[in-house]
Amino acid sequence: MQRVLAAMILAMASAVAAGPAWAQKTVTFAYQDMMNPWRWVQQSQEVEKATGFKINWRQFGGGGDVIRAMASGDVQLGEVGSTGVATAISQGMDVELFWILEDIAAAEALVARNGSGINTVADLKGKKIATPFVSTSHFQLLYAMQQAGLKPSDAQVLNMRPPEIAAAWSRGDIDATFIWDPVLSNVKKTGKVLLTSGDICKKGACTFDGLVVTQKFAKENPGFMVALVKALAKADADYRANPKAWTADPAKVAAVAKWSGGKPEEVADAMALYGFPSLHDQASATWLGGGANGAATKALAQQANFLKDQGRLTSVAPDFSKNVTTEWVTKAMQ
Repeated sequence: MQRVLAAMILAMASAVAAGPAWAQKTVTFAYQDMMNPWRWVQQSQEVEKATGFKINWRQFGGGGDVIRAMASGDVQLGEVGSTGVATAISQGMDVELFWILEDIAAAEALVARNGSGINTVADLKGKKIATPFVSTSHFQLLYAMQQAGLKPSDAQVLNMRPPEIAAAWSRGDIDATFIWDPVLSNVKKTGKVLLTSGDICKKGACTFDGLVVTQKFAKENPGFMVALVKALAKADADYRANPKAWTADPAKVAAVAKWSGGKPEEVADAMALYGFPSLHDQASATWLGGGANGAATKALAQQANFLKDQGRLTSVAPDFSKNVTTEWVTKAMQ
């Protein structure tokens, strides 16, 4: 009997030391379908291994969907384009931008269907154009139309998620789209690129994809945030050091294709269109640093004011720098 009791006590002690299964911390992370080195981190479960967290990955079709999920409290971290980030902050949401996932560079584009009669942005008048609303593509489309002397009402601008755009394009239901990969690669096959996000950046409206977190979660889980940023930085650095070698790795390419919903053969070309800033650049005024004078803060303010002028926002946050932080990047560099 004493041996049985001793065994039971030892088993209970081991269970307490290991920690109950229900005590494992969980977090819900919203992601989209962009092709980037971060997809390999998702696949390898590097962050989960480093932190002990269980991450619930939920894919969304656009930044507007991610923002709504975060506003409801269902999601704590998410991938959102700069336009969506500007919208969330202007709506008073408890979020902070802590990482530039991608400098969009030339990774989004306005494509007109072959035979649509659209050869310039001005030719969009009276046509059907699809883009995910509250996305960087949506902002860039409206900006390009304004530059060409068109009002949003001059064309039929349709709110569609990427898979819906791919389906509508294949049916011939739309004349043009402003979108990113993997759909971009598909529509290019039977369409003509009129403008890229890089072209629009040169005109004065640069965009990026970022990672945002609820300030409550970040404050309560500093160890997770630092581990996450270290994993992000390592993946980006590995890619920047040798893009060809990175995209020659079948496991990495398969991971990007799997999480983005694209095809392995499209990964290398799609990733080459983006820029992936280093930890140093993230912390500097080139991106997250610099307070009100930082590039990210300026871009958010510009996009919010533009959306307000277009009637897409009712108000604009007075100071976007309060929701742009270098805290986790700085700690990850230490």
